[in-house]
Amino acid sequence: MKTSLTPLDWKRRAVKYYPEKIAVIDDRKTFTYREFTERTDQLSKALHQAGIQKGDHVAVMLPNTHYMLECFYGISQLGAAMVPLNYRLSAEDLEYIIQHSDARMLIVDEEFSGPIEQIVSSLSLEKIIIVSVEGFHTSLNGTDYEAFISEIPSDATLPEVDIDENQLLTVNYTSGTTSKPKGVMLTHRANYINAANFMYHLDVKNEDVYLHTLPMFHANGWGGVWAITGAGATHVFLRKVDPPYILELFEKEHITLLCGAPTVINVLVNEPKAKEANIPTKPRMATAGAPPAAALIHKAQEILGLNMIHVYGLTETSPFILYCEWKKEFDTKTPDEQAVIKARQGIELAFNGETKVIRQDGEEVKWDGQELGEIVTRGNVVMEGYYKNPEKTKEALKDGWFHTGDLAVTHPDGYIEIRDRAKDMIISGGENISSTEVEGVLYKHPEVREAAVIAIPHEKWGEVPKAMVVLQPEADVTEDDIITYCRENMAHFKAPKKVQFVESLPKTATGKLQKYRLREMHWEGDKKVN
Repeated sequence: MKTSLTPLDWKRRAVKYYPEKIAVIDDRKTFTYREFTERTDQLSKALHQAGIQKGDHVAVMLPNTHYMLECFYGISQLGAAMVPLNYRLSAEDLEYIIQHSDARMLIVDEEFSGPIEQIVSSLSLEKIIIVSVEGFHTSLNGTDYEAFISEIPSDATLPEVDIDENQLLTVNYTSGTTSKPKGVMLTHRANYINAANFMYHLDVKNEDVYLHTLPMFHANGWGGVWAITGAGATHVFLRKVDPPYILELFEKEHITLLCGAPTVINVLVNEPKAKEANIPTKPRMATAGAPPAAALIHKAQEILGLNMIHVYGLTETSPFILYCEWKKEFDTKTPDEQAVIKARQGIELAFNGETKVIRQDGEEVKWDGQELGEIVTRGNVVMEGYYKNPEKTKEALKDGWFHTGDLAVTHPDGYIEIRDRAKDMIISGGENISSTEVEGVLYKHPEVREAAVIAIPHEKWGEVPKAMVVLQPEADVTEDDIITYCRENMAHFKAPKKVQFVESLPKTATGKLQKYRLREMHWEGDKKVN
């Protein structure tokens, strides 16, 4: 008899073979796989008694804690769908998402309950469950999480639910810049296949100790919430990105694997304690979210000894669709050359399906590293569509392919490399300028800590590049110094015409640069902003 593909089955396997192994480390709390399973089952039973059934939606707004992991399993093994919420969104966006998603209940962390307090009277929730946090207090009228799961006798029967691999496991809302957030519908099958890719290509083993630096609400932690359990490895939780504490955890818990956006890498390599850190485990780190500069990858490997693995994907694809496979022949290259290779998005993963770069006529671009096209994909990890949004679904899914909106080239060896988002490409006097290429040069400058390049209006050329730069502490450089450096290291027409020094760059909760916010200062009333 065939069984459905669902990552829930990996919890069954983990508790069967590793019942007394540490599954969870969350500050001073630890749980074995047996204890973790007992807690998730208690949550399922409590939700069922409260009325949650197969097909219902439950919203969850929690940071990276063991409670968040329990929700992924406890909600979905009832056949209900979890709606992970970005706790950094505005109250207005959260109200829209909770209402639009048809969530019947909300599980919320007390520290981040403020926006919910503002909108609670407008929500159609049947129940609010609150995770208490020391030092914080909420005015929400809800039930304490621990009390909620403790009310059910431990010997009560767990409801038996027939899981169809094609039913929804999560509805993940993407941030909206030009429109309301869109609910990405991801099935049990898509999550299973993506997590299998995570396990295989990130080489997850039973002895791994995984640090949850990546927000678990973001594309289900890229699949890590399932894959680590699948291998019977250990989850280590982190409420917020705190570079000194992360370095401490590297040593204390012997971290071997983590994931994060390039901005996380940047804060780690620039942490003053980084150069003195003793990290014997040489952790593997997967990075995605924005094209990382080769110079940044080089710093991560040189300063921290991290083994960087570049992956690529989108929430709409569960998320992985490419990874930069490392070949033995690359070992003979210089560290700089290796970093350039690792900055590429790479090739298809083993299980996700087909991904390629196409021209506007739908034909694949030449494998010459020059011809620009859009990345498209189809296969096992693509979303079912946007929840209650057939129009946007039709725009994204064309002729059986999901269109990413990312512009890229394909190198002769088949490795895909993003040159820019379509909306971030700078077209100056008819020439295409990749903002990420310019950023890559800027990151090589020793006085540059962070950089973002955008298009600004220009009377003669239509638009030209401008660099927004965060300098290293005590840096002593001028705008002319930066422009001259760029002109010395790339074609003159690609170099920024203006440089503005800023204290910080706007980012999403997952570390992506919000370039539209930078463009707003220069493109009033123009579509170029978004």
